[in-house]
Amino acid sequence: MQSKISIDFSNRDLKALILPLVVEQLLAITVGLADSMMVARVGEAAVSAVSLVDSINVLLVNAFAALATGGAVVAGQYLGLRETEKANRSAQQLLLFMGEISLVTTVLLYLMKGFILHVVFGAVAPDVAAYADAYFNIVEASTFFLAIYNAGAALFRVMGNSGISMRVSLIMNLINVTGNAILIFGFRMGVVGAAIPTLVSKIVAAVLMVVLLFRQDLTLHLSRPFSFRHERNIIRHILLFGVPNGIEGSMFQLGKILLLSVVTAFGTASVAANAISNTVCTFQCLAPQSIGLGMVTVVSRCIGAGQTDKARFYTRKLMKWGYAAMLATNLLIFALMPLILLIYGLSEEASYYARIIMLSHGGVGIVLWPIAFQLPQSLRAAGDTRFTMTVSSLSMWIFRVIFGVLFARALGLGVLGIWFSMYIDWFVRAVFFVTRYRGDRWEQKGIQE
Repeated sequence: MQSKISIDFSNRDLKALILPLVVEQLLAITVGLADSMMVARVGEAAVSAVSLVDSINVLLVNAFAALATGGAVVAGQYLGLRETEKANRSAQQLLLFMGEISLVTTVLLYLMKGFILHVVFGAVAPDVAAYADAYFNIVEASTFFLAIYNAGAALFRVMGNSGISMRVSLIMNLINVTGNAILIFGFRMGVVGAAIPTLVSKIVAAVLMVVLLFRQDLTLHLSRPFSFRHERNIIRHILLFGVPNGIEGSMFQLGKILLLSVVTAFGTASVAANAISNTVCTFQCLAPQSIGLGMVTVVSRCIGAGQTDKARFYTRKLMKWGYAAMLATNLLIFALMPLILLIYGLSEEASYYARIIMLSHGGVGIVLWPIAFQLPQSLRAAGDTRFTMTVSSLSMWIFRVIFGVLFARALGLGVLGIWFSMYIDWFVRAVFFVTRYRGDRWEQKGIQE
């Protein structure tokens, strides 16, 4: 597509877009950290159970967030073309699509509960299994509301209004952490006390997103009354951009879940160390991940306007920001690591594993993470989602899963082997995505009417 429309983002514009995204991601992870600390007071069995079920929830979060982001790219490219009517219709179709697919997912989750808890998670201790069952029954009811929230957040981000999604996230997370504190410590409700606030917070966040999107003064907004009619052409674009994105996110987390069943065989200490490390290591990648979300807004607008030179310019600029932020964040976490391990109060064995995992993850991440995970956001924003899905999925299954099992079992590295194989996966992704970016095929994947 060619256009004479100029797309420009000043440093001030970029900071106004990205800083709320950093805060939003920080809130989500901080609450996850606080939740795991509170659940830890119930015991390592509770930590393990919540970690196991949350691996399913992270799968859903990744899938819905990726699907919503991919779908929102359609609206972003229409905004780049200044076709606001089509952009608004795309927003409405995305919300409708996300709602429908999440209802189907909810039904499947409850039908497959026994398989997930007893087959996917493998052999776990009876107390861990009991905790996991109780937590699953409540928290999976939030699936529909999670999907609607993610659709709304993606739409606000693509219109450059990330401050709204940040404030809704703040409310959601305050409800979650406050509810956990009251129900776990005040009413001694254990893992149930962790599940109920999760459900309530997701309901509130979804309702707020829908109410806000009905504001007619927004760049993207829902029609009044809301139309449940499907528009094939727009749905086709959402499927084209969103489904590969969603599959990629799902495959990524599904591989991690299968590897988690390998981790459970190494005992509670390994499961606890893996759970704590997953939470803390997410902090290590928070800044470039947030910048990557901002890249979706910027690059989708540039591609929609036909300005591929601008898309490359902003990609290079934001990659530099991502590397600088990654370095600063990890140096801080390395300095705080003794305090972090002390707060969790893990056993000596679990602390040993967690320390090695966090140090290696941060060290390798400083070099590889931005080009392995932030750079492909630019490709996705251009609509090159099939390529990113293929590379990410194949690399995940071939290198992270197969090598993970090999390192953990055959080489006797245990839980550490799972993490070491992940770094090979990062390297492979980085090679393919840099090569793709240097070419020009990704620039030609925008909306074709």
